[in-house]
Amino acid sequence: MNFRQVHLDFHTSGEIENIGSEFTRANFQKALKEGHVNSITLFAKCHHGWAYFPSETNVMHPHLAFDLLGEQIEAAHEIGVKTPVYLSAGLDERLARIHPDWLYRNPDQSTEWAHDFSVPGYHRICMNTPYLEILASEVEEVVRKYDCDGIFLDIVGAFPCRCLHCVQTMLDKGLDPYDDTNAYKNGVEVYKKYLARMRQAVDKYKPGLPLFHNAGHLQSGRRDFAGANTHLELESLPTGGWGYDHFQLSAAYARTLGMEYLGMTGKFHLSWGEFGGFKHPNALRYEVAIDMANGAKMSIGDQCHPLGKLESATYKLIGEAYADVEKKEPWLDGVESVADVALLSQEALFTYMHPGEIPPNKNSYFGATGASRMLIEGKYLFDVVDTEADLSKYKVLIITDDGVIDRQYAQKVHEFIDNGGKVLASGTSALLNDGSGFAFDLGARYLGKCEYCPAYIRPNFEMEGLYDSAYVIYNQAQSIEATGEVTAIRENPYFNRTTHHFSSHAQTPNDPAHRYPAITFGADGAYISFPLFTEYALKGSLIAKRVVEATLDRLLSDDKTLTTNLPSYGITTLMKQGNRYINHLIYVTPVKRGKGVEIVEDIIPVYNTEISIKLDTEPTRVYLAPQDRDIDYDYTDGVLTYTVDKIDCHQMVVIE
Repeated sequence: MNFRQVHLDFHTSGEIENIGSEFTRANFQKALKEGHVNSITLFAKCHHGWAYFPSETNVMHPHLAFDLLGEQIEAAHEIGVKTPVYLSAGLDERLARIHPDWLYRNPDQSTEWAHDFSVPGYHRICMNTPYLEILASEVEEVVRKYDCDGIFLDIVGAFPCRCLHCVQTMLDKGLDPYDDTNAYKNGVEVYKKYLARMRQAVDKYKPGLPLFHNAGHLQSGRRDFAGANTHLELESLPTGGWGYDHFQLSAAYARTLGMEYLGMTGKFHLSWGEFGGFKHPNALRYEVAIDMANGAKMSIGDQCHPLGKLESATYKLIGEAYADVEKKEPWLDGVESVADVALLSQEALFTYMHPGEIPPNKNSYFGATGASRMLIEGKYLFDVVDTEADLSKYKVLIITDDGVIDRQYAQKVHEFIDNGGKVLASGTSALLNDGSGFAFDLGARYLGKCEYCPAYIRPNFEMEGLYDSAYVIYNQAQSIEATGEVTAIRENPYFNRTTHHFSSHAQTPNDPAHRYPAITFGADGAYISFPLFTEYALKGSLIAKRVVEATLDRLLSDDKTLTTNLPSYGITTLMKQGNRYINHLIYVTPVKRGKGVEIVEDIIPVYNTEISIKLDTEPTRVYLAPQDRDIDYDYTDGVLTYTVDKIDCHQMVVIE
């Protein structure tokens, strides 16, 4: 995989004329050079269903007069740029209008993406129809005819469809097709059949050619889905609905799978399909810096104008980010993360505990989101893991807020504990699904849900910027009996707020006369009776973060690999590359503009950032990359310390 990719959308209505009429090799090559691009995903087929080459299996765009795909591939290859080829798989509006019986259907028979044909937009096609073989023939044709460097298939996944074909499939098996679980299980089988058929189509002419299936989100816990790809492309446009949290959470999981992967963002101000929308160059600098820090290669989305000419403004913008990446590539490839903490994915745990059930929307895993934010802001080195992951490299396993587990997974965690690991649990996590209480000795016995909400937490330890008080927590607390050390207490309100019982403007104040354990420590780890990770994701409460940091620091027992004074919005990771480490340091502060859009415009450098790293061996050299400038360091009692004089968006420190 190349580091500097562009994903060149070309979804073009059949009503637009002169398609590709302004394409020239000179313009195409000039733009790619200007953008420092070394791979570009090109279109064989768009969401409208048109082919962009003379096709035997599909219909070429009615206003395209030449082989645009072939010309683009040859132009790119002439200057050493790779060309994976895109085919829209789940959307084909031309066929959708000819074969509406092939469309994905909701239980009420409405369609997706557009609700019906009165709404402008695309309509998803079900793979459990004759369309699957048509798509396979289209893929085969592209692979046979062109020197493509891979195939990218878009808008796919496991979906609970109720089209006539899926309904009949379930009826033939004696299943109720309107049961959600049955429909989702059928969707999984349909998706697996699609995955196998597409691999077969590619391998017919070019065995082993790179192949990626884009579902818009990497579903953690489904290694079978991930493994159907030769690599991963993590679609995550921060301004397009994903936000800046999504990629870092996805990447922290992807890097545990042993696969190459890239982060996909866009040059757009908002999201895909936005003609005339541009980010500030500093936004792309920040986004590719996050890719680099997480061990990812990168892809930036563009959309080509129907006339086929690449816009210089776009490639100057992309070039500002990719010129920096190009200099840094020697320190980016073949890396693995160094991590103290394993964050158990809520999504993966749901898949494990509820096999065959429809997973919640990816944006509903608030515990994981809050935990990821806390760990990044607290400068903890962490990975996100599923239930299959090897835990031996980690010191602490975090199970967030609602992570009820079974005895089989509990046994795996006990092996981790027996080897010196600790567990941090919260809310209803680490409870056994048979109702017998906590799976581990966390210093508490579970009693049930607290009858008051919200309630208050009063820590008995010091926290930066906070003092001795009762702090409100808005999300539902649990009640426990302490069997170990208590480090914080819960105080309930005098009463829950109701029509006839309320006090002041919001929640009822705390009653200090009655106190209950809120945080406990036992032989296997610690338990927080409030869902503080969710609290932080939804409320951003400083108390939630400070309590988790204090509890986690104690579990790490002063064995935190990396510490730094980089401000909270900074990002730091530590990657191992052969016999050296690369410490990535990033500092940028997105701001909210418009209606909740996260924007990066100004990058303010930070100075004199101090870093300490625990290392078993004294380094032979510490230097800044790509500047190749040595910096002073100290190595005493197994701790390496150094100061970075300036971080301007992204700085790497190499430890040989």
